[in-house]
Amino acid sequence: MNAAIARPDKPELENAALVARGWAALPAAYRIPEVAPTAEEARAYCRRLAESHYENFHVATWFLPKALHPHFHSIYAYCRISDDLGDEVGDQSVALALLDLWARELDACYEGRARHPVFVALAETIRDCDIPKAPFADLLTAFRQDQTVARYATMDDVLGYCRYSANPVGRLVLYACGEASPETVEANFRLSDATCSALQLANFWQDVRVDYAKGRVYIPQDDMRRFGVSDETISQGIATPEFRALLRYEVDFARSLFEQGLPLIGRVSRDLAIDLDLFSRGGLEILRAIEQRDYDVLSARPAISRRTKLALALRALGGKALPFLRLGAQSTGKTA
Repeated sequence: MNAAIARPDKPELENAALVARGWAALPAAYRIPEVAPTAEEARAYCRRLAESHYENFHVATWFLPKALHPHFHSIYAYCRISDDLGDEVGDQSVALALLDLWARELDACYEGRARHPVFVALAETIRDCDIPKAPFADLLTAFRQDQTVARYATMDDVLGYCRYSANPVGRLVLYACGEASPETVEANFRLSDATCSALQLANFWQDVRVDYAKGRVYIPQDDMRRFGVSDETISQGIATPEFRALLRYEVDFARSLFEQGLPLIGRVSRDLAIDLDLFSRGGLEILRAIEQRDYDVLSARPAISRRTKLALALRALGGKALPFLRLGAQSTGKTA
């Protein structure tokens, strides 16, 4: 073969350079190894990543059968690294190149050619839980969108983003827990989507200043105009009466989505019900924290204390033994 024909062309070289810059900006353990690890090594990799990055992961997995833990480790590890590829390299072109590479690794995983420890472990989860590629691929769509879209015209547009950024996570959980049978999948996905979108919105309203610092505004632009709020209001960090009224409106909408999704808690196994109850309570508590600051999320980020998190976990646990204590079996108003 002619050597000139085999030589990489300029776009390939440029892409390789972008990928190299990206890996250099991330933990060395994220890189794709030359030789695939064993399944046991891959599971250990995902477990370390999950348990060292996400404090809520420990609480959530307490309530799930141990047999499911490796599946949740691998799903979390995939989500964690995917998110970091998009948000932690500081360059749009680099992030997009890494996300495209990660998408090719996802394809390889489904073709039986997994090489990265995340995908080696994930291949077992995919096989054991019969998970299609779509929810994994959808998450990458959201992370790419974060690189190219900084404003959303309407709430429908924001929810369209949630359809890729948040809803796939709930669907993956349902697959992993065996709650996506042909008889239940449509209703369970619809309820899960409502909960996941609500959680995403609660995080958006909590992190208005954080997201603005990244160049992103998730509050719908038409709502901002309706309430007389501009980017300048956010940049100044002053919660004007108009801004507080806008956040009250958005918080009320997010709470209505939580209420739509709560019936899912009563449709799944008791172990998964605890997790769903816990995360719904956590999301509602974020909304309550925003309310307690009179909707001022600009001067300081509303947060939930460790003591409150523990109380929420105990309430969710109580719902396993006493179903009437579960969310959905009671009012979901501000005192839930």
